[in-house]
Amino acid sequence: MERAASRSLTKAKRFFSFKRKYLAIPYSVFLALFVIIPILIILVYAFTGSTEDGTLYFSFDALASFFTSPTKINILVVSLFIGMLNTIICLLIGYPVAYLLANSKVNTNKILVLLFIMPMWINFVLRTGATRDVLTWMGINGGNHPYLATMIGMVYNYLPFTILPLYTTMIKLDKSQLEAASDLGANPAEVFIHSVIPQSVPGIVSAAEMVFMPTISSYVISDTLSEGKITLFGNIIYLNFSQSQWNEGSFMAFIMLLLVGISMLISRKFDKGEQRVRGGGLW
Repeated sequence: MERAASRSLTKAKRFFSFKRKYLAIPYSVFLALFVIIPILIILVYAFTGSTEDGTLYFSFDALASFFTSPTKINILVVSLFIGMLNTIICLLIGYPVAYLLANSKVNTNKILVLLFIMPMWINFVLRTGATRDVLTWMGINGGNHPYLATMIGMVYNYLPFTILPLYTTMIKLDKSQLEAASDLGANPAEVFIHSVIPQSVPGIVSAAEMVFMPTISSYVISDTLSEGKITLFGNIIYLNFSQSQWNEGSFMAFIMLLLVGISMLISRKFDKGEQRVRGGGLW
């Protein structure tokens, strides 16, 4: 009887383990149709040209057009600068906020976190339009202060994406390590510098990744708040595709993919540290 029951249990385990593999099929199909195939199409258009009859041929014209254009290079440099500046500002504001939320002794930290992430539930274009109206009322409009208005809009829109990963990392900090540092004579500043910050590095990297790349590729914020006076990399990609310049637009999208890949490689170095502090949920 025991042997028969054991065989039945083994067959059941094989059945469910066999069926479990098929649960990934819908996601695999979605990934292929809407991620892998579009990327391949971008790569094809980035390194090809077309004749009058629509025949494709291998070409570096889009690459040459990009790297021989001072305007496009300047737009990329400005976009990288604004992306880094926005990331730094969001970290400087979001880090202490996330730290205070994670160490709040009152039972309201969940409500406060909810208030910070609520703007993420509102349509992106509506948020940007409302920001423009508020800034215009304050006398900071795109006509007079395009960079200031754009940076305020960037920080406002991406600050929640900074606070959330930092908060989820900080609520999982090793409290015993902090207590041990205090017991060994470290003052609060030393505990913060030598224990809190190193443990929160995975959250910092994750927050930077969630802010830097979207800032560079954004075009709604700069176009709306600067009244068209600031052109970011996302704007020029959108402009190329809207004017049916598929090859040049695809090559610039390919550059964005390279930047994403580089940021992912950097973040992978901190995966081990993130695994160490991971555990539990946000709430």
